[in-house]
Amino acid sequence: MTRLKKIFNKNTNFFDYYKGYTKYLSEVLRNIDKKEIIAFEKKLYRLRNSGSNIFVFGNGGAASTAITMSNDLGFDILKKTQKKPFKFVCLNENQSVLTAIGNDVGFENIFLNQLKIHFRPHKDAILILSASGNSKNLVQAAKWVKRNGGTILSVVGFDGGKIKKISDNSIHIKTNKSEYGIVEDIQLIINHSLAHWYQNKFSK
Repeated sequence: MTRLKKIFNKNTNFFDYYKGYTKYLSEVLRNIDKKEIIAFEKKLYRLRNSGSNIFVFGNGGAASTAITMSNDLGFDILKKTQKKPFKFVCLNENQSVLTAIGNDVGFENIFLNQLKIHFRPHKDAILILSASGNSKNLVQAAKWVKRNGGTILSVVGFDGGKIKKISDNSIHIKTNKSEYGIVEDIQLIINHSLAHWYQNKFSK
């Protein structure tokens, strides 16, 4: 039984469930490895300074966060600081490209085929957002980037899956399997923490 199911079984109304949910969310946040967060931020900062493109993508709720991240760490940094932004490119945004690739050569290739067009070997990076860390389209893209000398960042949940093992820098949100909401909440929190950190850092 997942922790969220236990919280549900203990409470008879939504407000009490809400309190239990947010308490658990806080617990998971506190348990993220400090070293992973520090290393992730430093790597991201170095990628910005080296002019690397950072291709960000994910499935489901993570796809929405990937779109948000490309704005928050790209245009929003430029707008609010007038300093060099991160060169984020979200691979979830072009529906024509996604559906063409999915229809013609398979859903497992929707990110890989875009990377084959735009990725600069030994220069660029990818940032994968995933709960399970095992989706075929994400793993396939990561393996290709690894073979081409790229950097792999990830923010993953559950047990980390294959993506955590492949990644150069990963933030692992440790949860029970199927607790997608907690993972996706924290992925967005990490995005906003980074965005506001850099807005203040670059505004000094």
